[in-house]
Amino acid sequence: MTRRGRRLSLIAAALAVIGAAAGIALYALRDNIVFFYSPTEVVQKAVQPGARLRVGGLVKADSLIKLSGENVAFVVTDGANELTVAYQGLLPDLFREGQGVVAEGVLEAPGQMRAETILAKHDERYMPREVVEALKKQGRWQEGEGVAKP
Repeated sequence: MTRRGRRLSLIAAALAVIGAAAGIALYALRDNIVFFYSPTEVVQKAVQPGARLRVGGLVKADSLIKLSGENVAFVVTDGANELTVAYQGLLPDLFREGQGVVAEGVLEAPGQMRAETILAKHDERYMPREVVEALKKQGRWQEGEGVAKP
C-alpha cells in the first residue's frame, strides 16, 4: 500500500469513528434535546415521577401561594394543561403572574413538580431603563423600540 493509500484509509477510519460517536451521542440525547417541555408535553409523554426536567410556560394568574419562609407554589400553564410547581428560595425579580417562566427540577407526581431553579422570562421588547436613557441622550431612541421596565 502506498503512502497516499495509508493516509486516505487513516482519514476514512477517523471519520467513521467520529460519525459513530456523533450517532451514539444523538441517540442518547434524542428525548432531551429540547430545552424544556410544556405542561402539555409532560402529560402527552407520560413523564414518570422522579424524572428531572425543565418545564416552561406562563405563571397562571392568581395561582401564586406564598407558604412559610421562602416556600412558594404556583401553577405553570400553556393554555391547555397545567402543572403545579413548588419552590423553596428567592424568586427572580422578573417573576410575575402572567409572565413566562422555566422551572427546572423533579416531577414528584403527575401534575406536581418540585423545582430547584426558577428562570423568569421576558418578552423580546424588554430593554433596561438605563439603556433607554442612554439611547435618548444619543438621539438614537425611537418610541416603540422597546419597553423600559421599572
